[in-house]
Formats: sequence, structure tokens, C-alpha cells
Amino acid sequence: MKIVLVTPEIPWNTGAIGRTCVALGLELILIKPLGFSLDEKAVRRAGTDYWKHVDLTLYDDWQSFLDAHNPAPESMYFFEEHGAQTIYEPEYDPNGYLIFGCESAGLPRAVLDGRDDQVFKLPMLSPLVRSLNLANVATAVVYQAMRKELGG
Repeated sequence: MKIVLVTPEIPWNTGAIGRTCVALGLELILIKPLGFSLDEKAVRRAGTDYWKHVDLTLYDDWQSFLDAHNPAPESMYFFEEHGAQTIYEPEYDPNGYLIFGCESAGLPRAVLDGRDDQVFKLPMLSPLVRSLNLANVATAVVYQAMRKELGG
């Protein structure tokens, strides 16, 4: 399983997701442009001393990622607050791609077009909350997606 962040903006979120990837042995894929630098000083400032252990792959854009991986459509899971289904519904492919957008705008429309049946949300019970923190959502999603492998 792989976590894909499309144009992430906040280094602390990406750092926290990277730590989760290290904990679970997952690849982290980042799609540029990034809203931060990945140089050692910036990563250290984000508080993630685990970064050197992250299995990281960078792509210049969404199409470069698609060209390199050629993922089967059914192995891609997109996460947005407006998804028609919850994260509890799919049978996740153990080799699948968990795909998240940037903190301020989510996933680009061009990435989501024609994929409505592959867009999932983390349910929220309160109407007072518009969205959740990206790192929190990614962690909740990956643990749900891997529940069988993790003994759940």
C-alpha cells in the first residue's frame, strides 16, 4: 500500500504522515509542487527525525505519477470530505494507493473527474467541523485500510 499526497502544503502534516509510513512500512509518494522544502534543515524544523527512514518518491505532476505506476483504477482510493462513501466501505487492495489532496483545496478536479465511485470520506458527526487535519485523516484511513494485515 502507498500513500500519495498531491501538492501538500504543510510540512508538519507531511512529516507526520511520513512517520506513519515508516511505522507501517509504506511508501510515501509526493506530487509537486510542494508548499515547503524537503532539505534536511526544513525537515528537521518540522520535527521529524524519522524522515531519513521514509521510503519517499517524488513526481513533478499527477501525470508523471500515473505514467510511472500505471495504477489500476480499482486500486486507487481518493479521500475528500465530500466523498459519497465512507472509508469503511471499500475492500482495500493491499497494493493500493491512498490518495489525498492539499490542505487548503483538497484534490484537484482534474484528478477526481470520472472517479466519483472511488472518492471516500471520513465521517464527522458534528456540522460545526468543516474538515479534519490531513495527517489525522491519512492515519485513520491507512489503519482502516490495513486493518486485516494489522490483525483487526
